[in-house]
Parts: sequence; C-alpha cells; structure tokens
Amino acid sequence: MYANGFFVSAPSEFFVFRRIIEGAPVEYGVSVLKTHLRQRSTLMSNGIRYVGLDVHRDSISIAVRDYRGKIVKETVIPTSESALLGFLQELPGTVHVALEEGTWAVWLYELLQGRVRRVVVCDPRKNNRQGNKNDRIDARELADLLRCDRLAPVFHGATGLRSLRELARTYGVLTKEQTRTMNRIKALYRSYAIACAGQACYGPKQRSTWLAKLPHSCICERAKVYYEQLDGLRQLRKKVRQQLLAEGKKQSAYGKLKSIPQMGPVGTVLLIAFVQTPQRFRSKRQLWAYCGFALETHSSGDHRWVNGQQERSKKAALIRGLNSNHHPVLKWIFKSAATRACAKEGPLRDFYSSLLQQGARAEMARLTVARKIAAIALALWKKGESFDAQKLKSQAA
Repeated sequence: MYANGFFVSAPSEFFVFRRIIEGAPVEYGVSVLKTHLRQRSTLMSNGIRYVGLDVHRDSISIAVRDYRGKIVKETVIPTSESALLGFLQELPGTVHVALEEGTWAVWLYELLQGRVRRVVVCDPRKNNRQGNKNDRIDARELADLLRCDRLAPVFHGATGLRSLRELARTYGVLTKEQTRTMNRIKALYRSYAIACAGQACYGPKQRSTWLAKLPHSCICERAKVYYEQLDGLRQLRKKVRQQLLAEGKKQSAYGKLKSIPQMGPVGTVLLIAFVQTPQRFRSKRQLWAYCGFALETHSSGDHRWVNGQQERSKKAALIRGLNSNHHPVLKWIFKSAATRACAKEGPLRDFYSSLLQQGARAEMARLTVARKIAAIALALWKKGESFDAQKLKSQAA
C-alpha cells in the first residue's frame, strides 16, 4: 500500500502514517515512518527465534537465529529434559525448533510439543550439506534451514497409538530375528552339501533325522543351539502376535480395512500402526510414494522455442524405477495382498486379468493391483466405509 508516494506494508501503518503527516512537512512524515519501521523491525527481531538442535548422547549443540538469519545465541547443554526446557524458557518471543530424525526424536518431539510454537523433525538424508562438519555447524545449518522453510519434515503423530505401534515394532523385530535364525540353520546344512529345500528342516519331528546328516558332533551341537533359539523366537512371536491383534481390533478402522479382499488381520493392524492417520496423505499419490510405489522419472530440456513461442518438448521422461525412499513394511503389506488377490477368485483377480489382456506384463500388473489396494485402503479409511466390489473402478491405478 502506498501513502503519499511511500510504501506502507500494513493498513494499520497506513492510517497511522496518514494521521501523523497531515498538515506536516514531508520530511517530518518520512522521519516518523522510518522510526516506526525501525521499531517494528526491532519487535520482529525480538519476537521470533529459530532454534537448531544437534542432539547426541551426552550433549545438545544449540544455535539460535533471528528472522534475518543472524546468530543470536549458541551454546552446548547436557542431553536432559531440565537443561533443554530451561534454555528454551529463557528465549524471548516465539520459538520454532528443528531437529533431525534419530534415536532421540520421539522423546524430544513429545517433550517440546505444546511448549514452543512449532517443532519440526526433519529427514537428515535430504539436508544436503558440503564442506566441514561438526556439531556447531550442524546446529547452525538446521536453524537456517528452518528459517528458510527448507526442511523435509518427518511425520510424528499423537501418542494415542503408542501401545499398538510398540507391539508392531516388537513383532517386526521378532519376525526378522526368526528369519535370520532359519537362514543360519539352512546355511549350516548347505555348507556341508546337504540339500535342505522347503520347510522340512525346521520341524521338531524331523530334527533328529536332519541332525544325523551332519558329519561332526560339534556341528550338531551348533545346530541344536540354533533350533533352541528358533523355538524361543517362535513362542515369543506367537505371543506378541496375539497381543498385536487384540490391540489392533480395538481400532475403529480395523473392520473397514479388513473388508478389502486379501488384506489379512496382521497386515491390517500393521497398516493402522504405521500410518496412524489417513489425513497425513493428501491423495493416493503421496501414499504410493510412502509405500515405494511411485515412479522416479528423469528429464532434461523440457522446453524449447519454436517461432518465438514456448513449447514443451515431446521427448518422454526416462523412468528410473520405483522410489527407494519408502516404508518397507507398508510395501510388503500391499504387495503381499496383491499377490494373494491375483491368485484367488475375486474382483481384484478380474481387475488383474483385464490388465493382462491389455498387454501388461505380469509383474507390472501386480504392481498396479498393489497400488489399487493402497488407494482403496486410503479412501475407505478417510470415508469410514467398507469395501464394496460394485464401486471398484475398472481403470488402472
């Protein structure tokens, strides 16, 4: 907004400026306006702080910048709740805090949420930094990226699903450990040229037969230890699985998502635990990228000039495969459901067959089915509806 040839940023400033300079010399009005803008700048500089936290086991390096990017304070404090809260309480004005995703991210996010204006937990892989590196530089860089709004935030939801999420993580760890132990057992047999395809070598009833095939008693003792470890992991995994399903069935979205064909109970519960809320995804394409179903494309020279007019190049973008930055558990959930859906009778099997008839390769058709299941799950979760085969659209996802 302009007043007598001078730019004024807010309507309130315009009326103040007009009221002051009416009947006064122009020089006086300019002086008053400069003083007012200087005071406002001082208030802004005192009113907002961008704090970067570089967190480690024993210490937290802190850098504080004002709205112009100037470093106003730097310090190192112990990694403790009292030290951090005491430091933040001393800062004047509005405080924005940034830290990187890591071991301490959940604790710090829950600690600072509600105590400062904004807490941003960012993805450190997207903070491209060159040159020297130390704790002081990292904290400064985080504060500056926060000020410029150039951080890639990592979602941190509410604490209402904490029990379910911890059970899901425990179940995932036990599943991985059981798989590793089973691989060790097979590797032991294969190291002595003993064929062990299938699941027969893991069963308790056939163990004596399989152990007799090993050439040395010391190798048999090693295999027995692996078998004992496998039995313990199976019992623990079964126990945690029961607790996980019991907790997951309490969620209102369980019945809606379970109605999707070939979405098993464990996959449904893990989906709820790791997604938490469907509102974090604006559309199905954001969910596809999170699950690893988004296509990475590379292009260059997208525009050209023809007869003085700008035209977009007709050269097709190069497809570099699926995105590698994704949640592996969610990808496994939807790919497993798609594999089962393509093998058993049902509406999704018909959708898969139509893709094959159109000339799609089998692996690409299964990927399309997985994307379709993910899109259906997001839509049903948001709308609170159950799956209806009559509403299944025939076009590809």
